[in-house]
Amino acid sequence: MFTGIIENVGQVINITTEGGNKHFELFSSIASELRVDQSLSHNGVCLTVTEVLDSTYKVTAVKETLKRSNLGELTNKSKVNLERCMPANGRFDGHIVQGHVDLTGTCASVEDQNGSWLFRFEYQPISPDQIVVDKGSITVNGVSLTCFDVSDSGFSVAIIPYTYEHTNFRNLQPGDTVNLEFDIIGKYISKILRQQ
Repeated sequence: MFTGIIENVGQVINITTEGGNKHFELFSSIASELRVDQSLSHNGVCLTVTEVLDSTYKVTAVKETLKRSNLGELTNKSKVNLERCMPANGRFDGHIVQGHVDLTGTCASVEDQNGSWLFRFEYQPISPDQIVVDKGSITVNGVSLTCFDVSDSGFSVAIIPYTYEHTNFRNLQPGDTVNLEFDIIGKYISKILRQQ
């Protein structure tokens, strides 16, 4: 489990394809602290560390993950938001994030608000459980955020300078694809209500 609080931005340095899988090697300042078999969130996608080198590490994304996320669009030098899983005795700073991306959305607009940035994202829901509510939580590229100006197929978020500088939000442009994970509590409530 994750909380959506990004601790590092890694950089893709090599990608190899094997059948339907892609193997990624990333440079990160936390690489030396990782271990094989550890779960690590990459733009909100939970992947298993398969190899650790001095300042790089490797992970593999299977066909289903590539289909459901933006990882298949990564290239050499792409910046990736990283978060290690939350320890059982850790502080819960964001919201419950599983690392299971529901679908991708599109960055519709970015507005510099002289001290913060307003991002608008749009998506096409494929399930009635993929909902957002005003002032509710959503995960965008692994970042726990609060939504507003919510519609059936879009929402806005405000990004503070710290988040902008310490995640790949500073690289996002209109038209870019982002990973979305909807709030697990909302998904359970939606399913329960549909069964009544």
